[in-house]
Amino acid sequence: MNTASMVRLFALAAIWGGSFLFIRIAAPVFGPGILAELRAGLGALFLWLVCRWLGRRPKLLAHWRHFVKIGLFNSALPFLFFAYAAQTLSASLMSILNSAAPIFGALLGALWLRQPVSRSVALGLACGVAGVATLVGGGAAVRGEAWWSAVIAGLAAPLCYGIASLMAKKSPSTLTPLDNAQGSMWAAALLVLPVALFLPMQGEPRPLDWAAVAALAVICTGVAYLIFFRLIQDIGPVQALSVTFLIPVFGVLWGVLLLDETVGWNTLAGGALVLCGTALANGVVKLGRARPG
Repeated sequence: MNTASMVRLFALAAIWGGSFLFIRIAAPVFGPGILAELRAGLGALFLWLVCRWLGRRPKLLAHWRHFVKIGLFNSALPFLFFAYAAQTLSASLMSILNSAAPIFGALLGALWLRQPVSRSVALGLACGVAGVATLVGGGAAVRGEAWWSAVIAGLAAPLCYGIASLMAKKSPSTLTPLDNAQGSMWAAALLVLPVALFLPMQGEPRPLDWAAVAALAVICTGVAYLIFFRLIQDIGPVQALSVTFLIPVFGVLWGVLLLDETVGWNTLAGGALVLCGTALANGVVKLGRARPG
């Protein structure tokens, strides 16, 4: 990996880690529905402007069914789940839970695609479960009476990402990454709209709240997609997914520095277990085969 790709990788991790900070700021005011709609809609608009600037015309109508499926699981549902969870969970905890997406991907691959489960994957799943139990059991990162539903939502989001990763493998070969990004984001905006109309705004937004929404939609969604697709082009999807291990580092860092969040033993220990589980389930770390005696 050259220096430029390394810089992009760390920039992407810092941006996606910061998304939980912006969600944490905006969710209590806008509510889950309106925040998810603003994020998807403004993100789609930004990507459309990028396409116009590049002179590209994405194939939206020809593959609308594909975009609806990817948009539902890769954007619409995760945006809603994290926006709901952010009303109770800390940004640090959400960023760690998000890193469980490869663990869910490995589990779904075994159940859905009948992929064999190696010892490394099995141990990774066990570490992931233990990590989540440690995070929640400590109680330092959750608050409020409905913390259990927020934790479920915080886990449902990476589960959706795991489903989307399996669906993305069946993406039509004629579609470019930018086609998938814009098509799925427009689909997500349409899918979230009925929820946004049903769930009212919960407060009066201040300039800081609108700035958080703008940063979340343009930087953490639109710009982040462009950086990620460039990384896939330059270094391949496997190395590009190593950003998963860096996102919690920045998520916890931003939460501590900018939101005065507390990082206790449960956050550190649970986060380490989840990341170890992710490394094992994603094949980054593999257990050696036992030698015959």
